[in-house]
Amino acid sequence: MSLWIWILIACAVAYLTKFAGYLVPAKWMENPRMTRIAGTLTIGLLASLTAVNTFASGQALVLDARVAALAAAAVALWLRAPFLVVVLAGAAAAALARLAGIP
Repeated sequence: MSLWIWILIACAVAYLTKFAGYLVPAKWMENPRMTRIAGTLTIGLLASLTAVNTFASGQALVLDARVAALAAAAVALWLRAPFLVVVLAGAAAAALARLAGIP
């Protein structure tokens, strides 16, 4: 099969998955347990994405300036800084780490 066939199949599966969400009864979605599960899944997925983007390069585990950026952002979050301050703290920490010679 050509690549375009696989792309069209993936598009159809994505569309059908999204459409299936409309078929779920509203009563199920209003359940407090479902809301709690959805919130927990969102936090878990975001945390795993952050960890993979921070500590991985290809298939290798690396410790570089991204770790310093994540640590600075975590401290800013712990201090309850506004989101913009968190982003700037992470960016500044990464810049300083790279300036210090950490790749």
